[in-house]
Amino acid sequence: MGPTENKGLKEAYLANREAELKEWDAKILQLEAKAEQAQAQVKILYYEQLESLRTKRTTVREKLHELTLSSGAAWESVKIGLENAWHDLKGGLTSAAAKFK
Repeated sequence: MGPTENKGLKEAYLANREAELKEWDAKILQLEAKAEQAQAQVKILYYEQLESLRTKRTTVREKLHELTLSSGAAWESVKIGLENAWHDLKGGLTSAAAKFK
């Protein structure tokens, strides 16, 4: 794969991840709204879960930023780190959404 093709792949990958992250931001906002309406004991659980999600989201954003700055072989390495953080956030969102339906 040539440098131009690699750059196009990187840009498409980043665009896809950014779009999905925006969807997840909306899900986190929905959970925050539910937390506001919850009873006191449940509220504590909501806020703990939300704090964890925010931390994971920050990690994903940092990895996305690293990816935009990387090139060549470094891009592949950073991409693996992003994928790990991505799956961690996705799992956290799925778990939180299931707990607080």
